[in-house]
Amino acid sequence: MTVTIKQRCVTSIQLLGLLATITLTTACGGTVTAGGARVDVPSQSGGSDTGREMYEKMIAQGAAYDDKPLQDYVNRIGQSLGGEGGDRNQKFTFTVIDSPDINAFATPGGYIYVNRGLMAYLDSEAELAGVISHEIGHVTANHAGRQQTASMTNSVLAAMAYVVTGSRDVADASTMAGTALVRGYGRDHELEADSLGARTMHKTGYDTDALLEVIGVLKDQEQYQRVKAKSSGKKVSSYHGLYATHPRNDARLQQVISTARDLDHDAENPAKPGEFRSLMEGLVWGASTQGLRSEDRYYHNKLGFTFGRPEGWTVTANAKAIVAVGPNSKALLTVTIRKRDKAATPQNVLEKNTSGSLSIGSELEQSGLKGYTAVASNGSTSRRVAVIDFNGLNYLFEGKADDFANADPTLLEMVKSFRPSHPKEKKAGTPAYVHFIQVPRGATLETLAAGIRIPDAEAQLRLMNGFYPRGEPRTGDWIKVIR
Repeated sequence: MTVTIKQRCVTSIQLLGLLATITLTTACGGTVTAGGARVDVPSQSGGSDTGREMYEKMIAQGAAYDDKPLQDYVNRIGQSLGGEGGDRNQKFTFTVIDSPDINAFATPGGYIYVNRGLMAYLDSEAELAGVISHEIGHVTANHAGRQQTASMTNSVLAAMAYVVTGSRDVADASTMAGTALVRGYGRDHELEADSLGARTMHKTGYDTDALLEVIGVLKDQEQYQRVKAKSSGKKVSSYHGLYATHPRNDARLQQVISTARDLDHDAENPAKPGEFRSLMEGLVWGASTQGLRSEDRYYHNKLGFTFGRPEGWTVTANAKAIVAVGPNSKALLTVTIRKRDKAATPQNVLEKNTSGSLSIGSELEQSGLKGYTAVASNGSTSRRVAVIDFNGLNYLFEGKADDFANADPTLLEMVKSFRPSHPKEKKAGTPAYVHFIQVPRGATLETLAAGIRIPDAEAQLRLMNGFYPRGEPRTGDWIKVIR
């Protein structure tokens, strides 16, 4: 199948509304697996319907990486592997996701996704085939259907919210811990997926040792994260539930790879010389470059939020507040920020910090965020007030107008438009891309990294080229750099 991509910027509130349609309609149930996490949903029509609807929503929301040759390449590899995967009645759909996270995952119905971020760290078509065949193994073994988990509706909502928005705040607000996305199936099922994947690779003509190389890539990432966490004092983060449950030197893993390699099947290696490198050349590294900002919204880059800006309104920010001013200065909306008290509800915060009497109060729940809004009155003067919790902070809104009755619907709509910024809406500075070079005489990864303006440039070069935490390429070797 050829993936058709329509690149559009998604708002979190649109996404969550679409996902609610999936998760709250029993006819669209099924089992979701995202980065190894799995969620079972009661179904009348089967999991494939859920997977198809999720795929359609993700494509419509611009989650796919906008590179048709690369999409076609991944699809061709996937379809070849899928044809040898054991169930010829199972249809597969393969998509590269425009996410810098190092992961791959599957959803019901044979929909398999590989993140752009993972591809930057792979060194060959065989390694890419290893990633895809592993996910095919999970699908054909029906691992998701063989496991159960609680809080299914919220977990589906959160998993898909994270995939498309990249916001752990949105995911966590849907009552799912961030680690659930990368939890994995457990060691036995991961090994079974490796065994099935290795057999599929061998039948298709790929070197099964590439599976071990992929696991090495991911374990290097894990080691790097531990070093970063130790130096920063922060908790280690992990991207890759798909292989996190077993090390590269696991005896059982070595056995399943060896068993697959000894099968009686002599297929020619399908990889075309130079094709992988050609298609990886120019791959976006880090933040997406595909997104567009909407002219009718205000974006705060540092705090990562946005809200609607009606026509004729201007917004300025200073150290004390964000101030939105309406046409002819006849209306004003001020946003102030304070540290959140986790024990206090938004309504408690609003009642404590607002002068005058409150009326027409209502709870807010938008883009996975919770809040409360009301009208505050002091004599004959009324104001629109609200509190929204986001990222450990309380955002307090106060709207005033010369003609409050006519202006209040606009003020309320601005409050309700507040949400986390989508990753594609954030300004990421100068775009960065993967390029291949031959190592100049006398160059080291340290000297090559000196001219690359990304965090931990030398460590990233090592991770991308299989030299983490030490080692050096030879003069003339082809390696990946970031420019």
